[in-house]
Amino acid sequence: MLFRKRKKIEGEKKDIPEGLFLKCEKCGELFYKNQLEKNLWVCPKCGFHFRVGVDFYKKILFDDGDFIEHFAADLESQDPLDFPGYKEKLDRAKAKTGLKEAAVSGLARINGREVVFFLTDFRFLGGSMGSVYGEIFYRAAQEAIKRNIPFISLTSSGGGARM
Repeated sequence: MLFRKRKKIEGEKKDIPEGLFLKCEKCGELFYKNQLEKNLWVCPKCGFHFRVGVDFYKKILFDDGDFIEHFAADLESQDPLDFPGYKEKLDRAKAKTGLKEAAVSGLARINGREVVFFLTDFRFLGGSMGSVYGEIFYRAAQEAIKRNIPFISLTSSGGGARM
């Protein structure tokens, strides 16, 4: 007979650990997460660049483990105008990224040379600029001027300015 009902395959279904595979947003190919990490978050098939956070940039830009986040590590975004839902958005962004704000700054070394860095993370509310973001940038720039060392700013924002 040409059309037979196929036998149901019996067996134990195994769950795949969360985050083991990632799908390319451009070509749809599935990759092991560690394969993409080794390829610096660029799809080996189509060349699509995955979104990365500040930890990735710290790892590839600065001498091994040689960065100290400060200048504004004590500052945290607030909701002084009490916008509806904004505090919850901030809390979700903080939980998702482990950051207090879209921007981080500090001291690091690149090839042995001391620099001040300013990095932003798109995963924190689209890397948008709030008042704390501006203060972090200002303090980092002032520190670079005071120390007479290079100031490196790498922004990955697309969110504009926050209300």
